[in-house]
Amino acid sequence: MQKKHIALGLGGAIGGAIAMKLIMRPKTVRFEEVADRIAHSENSKFVDVDGVEIHYQEFGEAGNPTMILVHGYTASTYVWKSVAPKFAEEGFHVIAVDLVGFGFSQKPAWFDYRIASQARMISRFMNRLGIGKATLVGSSFGGAVCSWVTLDNPERVEKLVLVGSVINDAPSRNAIFKVLSVPGIGESLSPFLIDSKAFLKMRMHGTLDKTNHDLITEERIDSVIRPLRAADAHNSLLTTARNWDADRIQDDAHLIEQPTLLIWGENDEVIPVKHGERLYDTILNSRFVVLKDCGHVPPEEAPELFAELVVEFCRDSKGHIEPKDTEKMELSQVES
Repeated sequence: MQKKHIALGLGGAIGGAIAMKLIMRPKTVRFEEVADRIAHSENSKFVDVDGVEIHYQEFGEAGNPTMILVHGYTASTYVWKSVAPKFAEEGFHVIAVDLVGFGFSQKPAWFDYRIASQARMISRFMNRLGIGKATLVGSSFGGAVCSWVTLDNPERVEKLVLVGSVINDAPSRNAIFKVLSVPGIGESLSPFLIDSKAFLKMRMHGTLDKTNHDLITEERIDSVIRPLRAADAHNSLLTTARNWDADRIQDDAHLIEQPTLLIWGENDEVIPVKHGERLYDTILNSRFVVLKDCGHVPPEEAPELFAELVVEFCRDSKGHIEPKDTEKMELSQVES
């Protein structure tokens, strides 16, 4: 009987803690309240796309060739903070966009957060900004979105750059994804996991190469977690995980005809190099570069080399890149 009472007491306490967390969390994070802590907030703009307010950052002259940067799952424009200005300095019109439900874009409960829906929003976002054609640069989940845009609207894509890109449903079989996908359990646990700096720091240790763990600073942790600490963000993350449907990328990659640059970190534990190799074998007009001492986030882990590779690829009419004398790059993987 005593054990039963203890169990009931613990259950009540846990239930109370969950209820309190759900009640006390903010409904949303407002850009204007945190703008002074956002990298390049002076470049931030908002535009309405099909009734959804989209946040993006713009660099460079509008008359220059356009490059659209699309972040990954749980990420935001922050991932491009080092390379976006570099691209602009090299003569490109750079648009770093927050996907629907991420960063400081609106996070509507009615949106289904499927890759196909995100890709459709990117195409309509381009329409709203008057961009007919652009080079798309996608990191991780954003790579799947950019690939989808390319497959559905090839006339809108000049060139394609995929960085540690999602190409199938393998990430959705991650243990944490499976737990979050369970109705009720996901809603109860997600606020505690997403709001936990300790949990985020642990994830960063698995995302970045061990040689780059110096990047795991309070500033980086705060910048990543800041737009996620609200009910609408928790919902968008859960719905994205539950509606993950990326197998089309690996199935239809052979249909991509645009010059494509594939950049992978040698020690990417999130989307292993073998996924990049698969794309390289499938996409006829592709170049594949593996960066040494690099994990899942090359734009942050090797920004100088990353920017140099992407700029050279974009400037060459056929998307050729040349081998470079650097210890950070696996030279044998470069194809021109």
